[in-house]
Amino acid sequence: MIKYSKKFSGILNTLAKYTLAALLIVIPLYPKFPLISISGTFVSIRMEDILILLSGIVFLLLVFPQIKTFFKNKVFRAITLFILVGLISLLSAIFITKTISIHLGVLHWLRRIEYFIPMFLAFYVAKNKVASMGFYLKILLIVLFATFIYGMGQRYLSWPIVITQNEEYSKGIALRWISGSHINSTFAGHYDLASFLVLILPAIIASLFVFKAIKVKLIFLISFFSGLWLLVSSASRISLVSYLMASTITLMLIKKTKFVPVIVVVSILFISFSSNLLDRYQRIFEVSVGKVKNYLINYTVSDTSVYAQEENILIPKKVFVSSPTPTPVFEDRSTNIRLNVEWPRAIRAFLKNPFLGTGYSSITLATDNDYLRMFGEVGMLGFVAFALIFVRVTQALVRVFPFTKSFKKTEIVLLAGFVGALPGIFLNAVFIDIFEASKFAILFWLMLGIVLGVADKKIYEQNN
Repeated sequence: MIKYSKKFSGILNTLAKYTLAALLIVIPLYPKFPLISISGTFVSIRMEDILILLSGIVFLLLVFPQIKTFFKNKVFRAITLFILVGLISLLSAIFITKTISIHLGVLHWLRRIEYFIPMFLAFYVAKNKVASMGFYLKILLIVLFATFIYGMGQRYLSWPIVITQNEEYSKGIALRWISGSHINSTFAGHYDLASFLVLILPAIIASLFVFKAIKVKLIFLISFFSGLWLLVSSASRISLVSYLMASTITLMLIKKTKFVPVIVVVSILFISFSSNLLDRYQRIFEVSVGKVKNYLINYTVSDTSVYAQEENILIPKKVFVSSPTPTPVFEDRSTNIRLNVEWPRAIRAFLKNPFLGTGYSSITLATDNDYLRMFGEVGMLGFVAFALIFVRVTQALVRVFPFTKSFKKTEIVLLAGFVGALPGIFLNAVFIDIFEASKFAILFWLMLGIVLGVADKKIYEQNN
């Protein structure tokens, strides 16, 4: 077995510590400016891709002497299985169903692999105590506050917005915020930003109750209000519900359930100051009521004859009734697109090849339901392989539950915050392709790597 010298190992560990820190900073904060365009697509190589490549090299150097042992981890095996199923689906789409362009399918598959790379590095760093978890929690606070400042700049100072919602915007065109639109901050879309906040805010809330120093509490309180303002300004209806659910679960995990009403009330107060978000919720209500009214109008049986009583005999008299005024059509645009276009398209792809789907990139850029997208692109086998990842994650975390028993304060915050956020993220995935959004997906897997590393370290300590 190859062994590195102590000096070289120290250099690699230092490099791993700051590479992971760079990922936590660059991924959320650096806008998605294209660096190198790929011919025939509107996909571009960006700064984050270069940084992830570097992190992959660092990780391979770190684990090379023990690579067989490292990949005995059941979560990593499940991820490997998911990647292999994706490859088989890709080959099926190219040679059997012929539903994708080869270069696009390969790029989409490679992108999925790219998302996982930071997780492996984060796992190594957390498990081997390369850096304290407090170091990365501080970075998350800085990132959250910087995201808030940039969001405020977009809202009040016309700072540029860079998004990738279509081919033209993905070229790095700078837009400006207009009244009534969403705040994206440094993210490529308001849904990405909102999902990031669903992931991060539960840990911030946990910190308010786990740490005791007044100065520390004040810092986390400012961070909490900053994140809540961003969440409300993103005007993502489902993400706000996900956040409330995630926060509630997190407080339960740290045994602070009595504070759930406080968080809910404060959140509702913030919502009340967002006319955009209130309008979007009101639209859902109006659409629902409107559809019920239309249903009742269209299906009520009305008799167009009237009867006159004459000598106790009812004689029908024909009455001409004018045509009714057409009832208005009630629609919510985003819901309408999902129900009538995106979701049926994914279902058709799944039915075409239920086991392997029609391949990555076969159902265009958006489905707005990550589960349906998965069924459509990689079929039932891909969905099961993806679900297996979280089965293994659950098994690993159950072994160190309850978190408040034997972990340090920072570790409790990260564990409880992430576990609380998971159901919220899964709910978001019903309406958003969240595991395909690069900024969020990379950060999500990175945070999972940290959490698994902390848990694995504790399991190792308990067994030795």
